[in-house]
Amino acid sequence: MDRRTLLAAAASLAAASLSALADDKKKEKSTSPTPTPTNPPSNTIKARVIVIGGGMGGATVAKYLRLWSNGSIGVTLIDRNPTYASCIMSSLVLTGQRTMASQYYNYDALRSKYGITTVFGDVVAVDPVAMKVRMADGTTLAADRIVMAPGIEFDDVPGLGNSDRMPHAWKAGPQTTLLAAQLAAMPAGGTAVLTIPQAPYRCPPGPYERACLIADWLKAKKPGSKLIVLDANPDFVTEKDNFSNAFFNLHGSVIEYHTNASVTEVDPATMSLTTTVGTLRNMNVVNLIPRQRAGGLVSTVGLNNATNGRFAGVDVLSYQSTVSGADRIHVIGDASATTQPKAGHIANQEAKVCADAIVRLLGGSAPDPAPVTNSACYSTITMTQASWLTAVYQYDPVARAMAAVPAASGASVGWSSGNFKQMNTWFNALMADTYA
Repeated sequence: MDRRTLLAAAASLAAASLSALADDKKKEKSTSPTPTPTNPPSNTIKARVIVIGGGMGGATVAKYLRLWSNGSIGVTLIDRNPTYASCIMSSLVLTGQRTMASQYYNYDALRSKYGITTVFGDVVAVDPVAMKVRMADGTTLAADRIVMAPGIEFDDVPGLGNSDRMPHAWKAGPQTTLLAAQLAAMPAGGTAVLTIPQAPYRCPPGPYERACLIADWLKAKKPGSKLIVLDANPDFVTEKDNFSNAFFNLHGSVIEYHTNASVTEVDPATMSLTTTVGTLRNMNVVNLIPRQRAGGLVSTVGLNNATNGRFAGVDVLSYQSTVSGADRIHVIGDASATTQPKAGHIANQEAKVCADAIVRLLGGSAPDPAPVTNSACYSTITMTQASWLTAVYQYDPVARAMAAVPAASGASVGWSSGNFKQMNTWFNALMADTYA
């Protein structure tokens, strides 16, 4: 089975798994995004690739570059931290259903099983012509190709400064723990606020599922409390049927939902927010999720040429930058601008298309002209029930973009405890495919 077939099979497998849920079939099946090739890497290095960022995209591309080149491509993975904190499932830390420790993944298997070199520290410069990376400690690394997967950064919110009283918890880690503690300390009958930034942002259903999860938790733990949701978008960004039903019916006694509600200024000292729909004062908890852009290194290198300078334009056949002279730089995951959602599962898929393309390019051939990717996710509607959403994307040569395939895309009708259970299976398989 070649790499293209593997990618297509991965998309079909994930879509079939979710469709089976809709039919209420109870068969156990793997939801791993791609079967792992069994051939061990060789020791003959013919080319070198540096991967910047060890999240879902970066870790996956590093692993599959080694596997699909049979070890002939040497890979160095650079990240600030020796462990990765998964954003997927992290909202369950807020309700005490998962621990923060369960969200951390290390790079041990990538080193020991696949021969990937890891470097931990800050990258301060990337030279797309000389193909060199400079670290904060002065170290310089060189490669034949560079893959950038720096994730996201947040816009400044006027008035917020360095205060941590209004955590975003949209990068899993200390802010997740902080927000969980703030919710736990909130008095019964209090008011919490959750803000949803203008799209595009990381994980389209994420803020809505977090709102549902917190609302369900408030019913059980903080009776009489209210959750105000301020959505900067004109309507639900995704999965409107399920989320509108949950917001207005299931959680209607707790959630107060406002659209076109952008935050223009905050005052952490008084826990107040000035918005386009009015001012909120003396809130008990504020989960402030700011508007997002590609990780700062993208703009530092000058690759932020899409989405009004927020994200990196790429050729989705290879994820090569579309900036002139930077075609040996590839940008994947949340930092890239594509028609696919910014989410962990799709980052894993983009990484495989990118890895396949780099192997081909370094071998003197062209990228696969017809890549297929799959985006799948589950959304917690209550603390015990979830919905699901899936889409298969295929390359459209006319638009030169990935286009959703309607017949292979869909969402659950409602939510169930079975979906919640399957969500854990899907998550474990995805993380194993990326880090194990």
